[in-house]
Amino acid sequence: MRTGLMLLWILALGGCGDTQNAAHLIAGGQHSLTLTRQQDFLGGEWNTELVVARFPDCQRRYLLTGVVGDKLKMDLYRTEPGVFILNAGKRWYVTETQTCRFEQFKEPPPVPGILIGSFQVRNDKLEYKSQEAPAAPGAVPPAPTPAGGS
Repeated sequence: MRTGLMLLWILALGGCGDTQNAAHLIAGGQHSLTLTRQQDFLGGEWNTELVVARFPDCQRRYLLTGVVGDKLKMDLYRTEPGVFILNAGKRWYVTETQTCRFEQFKEPPPVPGILIGSFQVRNDKLEYKSQEAPAAPGAVPPAPTPAGGS
């Protein structure tokens, strides 16, 4: 009997899913975009959601239907302060942090803005990676400072 209960307990725990989050913090963390993927049970399908927040005034969660959580890659573009465009394959979204609104584009935007990073699954974990700002064309790197003073 004891072995049966132990086996049932192990099976119940094995059925638990997983939740993973990755965030892009804006304005010192007062504004944020957080991508969440949730799995109801181990080996099950991932559900992907976007949480748009501007604390303490608004925070909203949006289900991203059709965005596959196990092969997820979503690029993040900034068009102007507080306004972002997200792209996952053929799906394009726009969101803003002033009122935490979110909407899917019917057609891809002609100019999505500046690529600032991407949410991506690597080694079965969701992460956010910032895009390095490219150097301006013709920019000259700063001269090295002399070691040990003048």
